[in-house]
Amino acid sequence: MSAPEGASAIRQAAAEAIDAQGTDESEWLRARLPDHLPHLNLPPGPVVVVAAHPDDEVLGFGGCIAALVDAGATVQTVCLSDGEASHAASQPYAQATLARRRRSELAAALAELGELPTPLHAALPDTALDEYEDQACTVIGEVLSGARAALCVAPWEGDLHSDHEAAGRAAQRAACAASIPVWSYPVWMWHWARPYDFRVPWHRAAVVPLPEAAAVRKKTAAAQFTSQLEARGHDIGPVLPKEEIAHHTRTFETVIR
Repeated sequence: MSAPEGASAIRQAAAEAIDAQGTDESEWLRARLPDHLPHLNLPPGPVVVVAAHPDDEVLGFGGCIAALVDAGATVQTVCLSDGEASHAASQPYAQATLARRRRSELAAALAELGELPTPLHAALPDTALDEYEDQACTVIGEVLSGARAALCVAPWEGDLHSDHEAAGRAAQRAACAASIPVWSYPVWMWHWARPYDFRVPWHRAAVVPLPEAAAVRKKTAAAQFTSQLEARGHDIGPVLPKEEIAHHTRTFETVIR
């Protein structure tokens, strides 16, 4: 199998895992992760939070963002793509329209989390971040330097979504070059994995309990992503069905260090 064919096969397998019926949230609740994983305290900041698409930062780390803002920390968000390919439209006009909508949704969601700086939009191509990983690394590195960040938070590089994984790798490289620690947040892992799945590095996982107010604001913020929550056609469901949202509206968030 050639390298391009191998990469295509990996992408296909990942897509099938994400499209398959996922793990019910009740199974994750029964696992009682906060009882078995170490707890982390949030740093005083500044913190840079990286997303592959508008909504990743809220789904994976939105409660912590709200708690950081409440504590007076500076939080800068970086969105590498505009998520213009989430509805599989190939026409440039349709993609541009969706990109504008998703930027607007992200602005509304972040406003629900607190007073945050305007997110930096890198506008790299959606679904192709693995081909633009060097550019993403440069963008993240510049933001980390400008923010004088004490922590970088990014998608987990084992999430199976190629954009999430590329964003995670780029953040790891940029943060390593600046000697800044990284926390990684899962998004699709909650869908395709099961509690204590061998594919997940649980020995590096930890939870951050959320204050009630932060958890409530995260839920309100997540509701702003209507393009992802509504059906994409009469026979095509939403990108984020209610079963997936349930994984991201807990009273804690999980990171991998």
